[in-house]
Amino acid sequence: MRPESAGETGLLHLSIIGVMLLCMRTTINMSDELFRQVKKRAAEQGMPLRQVFETAVRLYLGGRQQRNAHKLRWRTESGRMLPGVRLDDRDSLFDLMDGRS
Repeated sequence: MRPESAGETGLLHLSIIGVMLLCMRTTINMSDELFRQVKKRAAEQGMPLRQVFETAVRLYLGGRQQRNAHKLRWRTESGRMLPGVRLDDRDSLFDLMDGRS
């Protein structure tokens, strides 16, 4: 093996720093019971623990993730206007709907 030159060492050092910035590791202290619950729920949902903690921290910081957002689906119905219905009079419409007309 040949000794590395100063330029190669610097390039390797910058490469390692770049990798560290992309994936930081940390230690979290929590109760064993809480950890078991988190680990069980993550396994049930097929989610890695890393993703569970990242999601929790993002929610804590206020940047809610839009996962499985509810989509409103319009449903149309065919119909006709009944005699005596006035859409511009809320009270008479409610009376008609309640059978008080």
